[in-house]
Amino acid sequence: QVQLVESGGGSVQAGGSLTLSCLASGRTFKNYIMGWFRQAPGKEREFVAAIKWTIGTTYYSDSVKDRFTISKDNDKSTVYLQMNNLEPEDTAVYYCNAGEMAVATFKRGVFGSWGQGTQVTVTS
Repeated sequence: QVQLVESGGGSVQAGGSLTLSCLASGRTFKNYIMGWFRQAPGKEREFVAAIKWTIGTTYYSDSVKDRFTISKDNDKSTVYLQMNNLEPEDTAVYYCNAGEMAVATFKRGVFGSWGQGTQVTVTS
């Protein structure tokens, strides 16, 4: 069982930056994909970014590509989401999750549980 704790959210003006962290524990993560999703008010949760834990391959949604960067620190068992040039449309609760599955499956975001997430608010 993997435990995930998100942190780092906050309120920033458009054009600003934030870095989210997701601390993972509970097992080893070989062959795992870890990543971020977000849910804006009144909208469905959507995929944002993911990284393959062992080899570091990254994946992004079109809406954040070139603005967000996902990375990992194996020693700290932590996945980061560096968010630059934030837009009001990025306002959402951001969640991380993990699984041993194909990337396409991961992107669909069907998981048995979710953490509490971290709120990101971008003001214009």
